[in-house]
Amino acid sequence: MSTSPPPVARIPLRVSDIKQYVYCPRIIYLQYVLPVPRRTSFKMESGREEHLELDRLEKRRLLVEYGLDKGERQFHVRLASERLGLEGILDLLLVTPKGYFPVEYKFTSRGPAINHKYQLVAYAMLAEEAFVQPVRTGFLYLVPGKMIQPVEITASARAHTLKLIAAIRHLVQAGTMPDRTRTPGRCRDCEFRNYCADHDRVSRPHVPGLPMRGPWPRLPARDGPGADGSLG
Repeated sequence: MSTSPPPVARIPLRVSDIKQYVYCPRIIYLQYVLPVPRRTSFKMESGREEHLELDRLEKRRLLVEYGLDKGERQFHVRLASERLGLEGILDLLLVTPKGYFPVEYKFTSRGPAINHKYQLVAYAMLAEEAFVQPVRTGFLYLVPGKMIQPVEITASARAHTLKLIAAIRHLVQAGTMPDRTRTPGRCRDCEFRNYCADHDRVSRPHVPGLPMRGPWPRLPARDGPGADGSLG
């Protein structure tokens, strides 16, 4: 007779958890393990207003700006995968004869951040599963510079995204608060700032088995640390 413990139920996750984990793993701890009430920051309120305006402007934007000839736009597409235990609402999906292209809006003047890119990769994986169509490229629309950044959805990026998902579940199941981000500037507008007693001290983050930043093939070297500045 087996005496092994029953399997632990898989924790359902949101796509935004990937963005938050890469930005600062402690956010995941405070959302899932404790959890604590969230403070609505000015950046969050501003982000909601920006989304509405971007939706309006997007309907007037020519698809040629994405390098596409024709197609249709689907806004706020809810995607979910039982296989991955992951769900989220994609800002925009471009459905064209050339394929499906996920688009995420990001409010940043410093160029695309690595956490934004892995969030986009996760949405691409969900879109592939939902529509049974290969997704090879996505786009980050960077506000306020109105810059469209194509992102190649590579095999290595997909593999690393799966590692991030596994690491998030490990963090939640372990129930141990990770160290804070090594970039103190990220704490300034964080809605969880008041729950981090060490937010005025610099400490080195460490999550067993996974680096804070993974490989990102064939992308510009300018991807560096910076404030999240996300709309979603």
